[in-house]
Parts: sequence; C-alpha cells; structure tokens
Amino acid sequence: MTTLNREQLIDLATKQYFANVDCKNMDAVLACFHPDVQFTIQTDNLTHPGVEGVRKMFEGLFSTYDEIWHGDFEMAADDATQTVCARFNVYLKDPAGNETRLSNCNFWYVRDGKFERVFVFMSGDNVLK
Repeated sequence: MTTLNREQLIDLATKQYFANVDCKNMDAVLACFHPDVQFTIQTDNLTHPGVEGVRKMFEGLFSTYDEIWHGDFEMAADDATQTVCARFNVYLKDPAGNETRLSNCNFWYVRDGKFERVFVFMSGDNVLK
C-alpha cells in the first residue's frame, strides 16, 4: 500500500493532476485516479464513476475549451488521512474567445497513491459535465 507524505500529496494534486489537465494530457491525468474513483461535482450533485466516467468528463472539457489554466493554489494536505484540499482559480477560453473564470475548491481522498474520491465545489456553472 502506497502512502504519500504531505509534499507528495500536494505534488499529486498540482503537478501530476492540474498541470496535466492544463496541458490536456489525458493519459497522465487518468494515471492520477484509482480505478474505483468517484468524482463528484458537489455544487451540481453530479458524480462521474470510475476511470471511464472521469475520461468522458475530461474529453468534454478538453474538446470545449482551447485554453485551460488552474493556479493561485492555497493547499492543505494531511498525510495521516491521505487527504488534500485546495482553493484555486480557473481560467478557460473556448474557440470563440469566450472566457470563463472560476474560483473553486477541491477535496481529494487518496488510496494507494491515487485519487479515490474527489469532491469539487465550483463558483459558477459546472464545466465538468
């Protein structure tokens, strides 16, 4: 069983996950998830089950927006409970040049070094349908 320290938990969330979302690197994004992941957008009462559900969700995001950026992270991580949380900003730009800006919070529960449960709280409309 893989247990991550605080720095590794934060790295998983920011460098392995968000950095690859921003680059639309699907394989690297999906490598962050446990096979039994439950990815919930809490503010929309919507859950994407399993890696295939997460893949479909990101296929939609990647095809809808030309530019994706996550940053200005405020992080907390607890290695004893294998949990990470973040407050961050999001910038999205679609092919027509329309911009979306969000201020979100994510909560991740990690098992064996991968995200098993994810809860997303969005400040605006759900862009992860």
